[in-house]
Amino acid sequence: MSELKRTPLRDFHAANGARLVDFAGWEMPVQYRSILEEHKTVRRAAGLFDVSHMGEFEVRGPQAAAFLDRVVTNDVSRLYPGRVLYSPMCYPDGGVVDDLLVYMRAPEDYFLCVNAGNIAKDLAWLREHAVGYDVTITDRSEDYALLAVQGPAAAGIVQALSGAKLDAVKYYHCVEGTVAGVHCLISRTGYTGEDGLELYHAEGDAATLAAALLETGKPHGLELAGLGARDSLRLEAGYPLYGHEITADISPLTAGLGWTVKLAKAVDFVGRAVLQKEKTEGGARQVVFFKTGDRRIVRQDTPVLDAAGQVVGRVLSGTLSPMLNEAIGSALVARGAASVGLQVDIRGVKLNLQLVKPPFVELKKTS
Repeated sequence: MSELKRTPLRDFHAANGARLVDFAGWEMPVQYRSILEEHKTVRRAAGLFDVSHMGEFEVRGPQAAAFLDRVVTNDVSRLYPGRVLYSPMCYPDGGVVDDLLVYMRAPEDYFLCVNAGNIAKDLAWLREHAVGYDVTITDRSEDYALLAVQGPAAAGIVQALSGAKLDAVKYYHCVEGTVAGVHCLISRTGYTGEDGLELYHAEGDAATLAAALLETGKPHGLELAGLGARDSLRLEAGYPLYGHEITADISPLTAGLGWTVKLAKAVDFVGRAVLQKEKTEGGARQVVFFKTGDRRIVRQDTPVLDAAGQVVGRVLSGTLSPMLNEAIGSALVARGAASVGLQVDIRGVKLNLQLVKPPFVELKKTS
């Protein structure tokens, strides 16, 4: 087995009692005390997450915008300095290479954040499609660390350590500034559904920044949170996770992310023809979200049955919602099957799936 990669905060996590696990080849904290309590803390106050395993690329040059519009489904041309865009990046057949954030820092200067497990694949894909464009792509993943402060108290905690006017930073916008004396790209984004900020900074400053945030935030209820809570929070919010709700076999339209697919934009992006056909004719499958009224977790790949007991799909993600105190999840099912009732068999017990339009709980993210 190859040795696990470590973020700059690995020793910080160990010192704070984290249970460390293998996540996409990284040694990462899954929890510190209780996933349930960490989840509730983020919903009620604030949580501090280390997401330094994520990948970062710089895309620069006169044709940077045109190139990015060619490889992602959303409309990069609508960006302006300080604006952030969420978008899938698709294969020609409409399947998803990855979902990512595109930051416009300045004209001809873009910054991408990609999923940790897809760094090498995404870099190769981008460079392959950059041929013929006046653009330079640089992998900066090892240079950056990334901390996320999420929850109703998050912005106030970060503001106490920063001279930047964070109230002026709207949702999916960013600004350059210092936090606890550390230079950061401060981004009002996150993966919990709550208000919060993500702080990109030099990897050598991670321990200093994390300690300052934790010290300042503790009186306001801030606690360390791991990947376990991050996953249950994103599922409660109805956010997709690559490898689950979106994959090389599940298109953005199938996943319910039609708002990220700009078929009318000027650039003929990769996968457009197939996605246009799916939009026009309708896909054979759809991703749905559900709750069960029962605490038994419905695990990934559990078969989904129709009322007659026939298999019509499979579960993509499943967890116990700490806020609802019942099992929630997502499933990929045959289109139309949801209208006749769905169920799963959990060790001989049939549970009806109650379909929900996420989020599952009321969220407090800023507009």
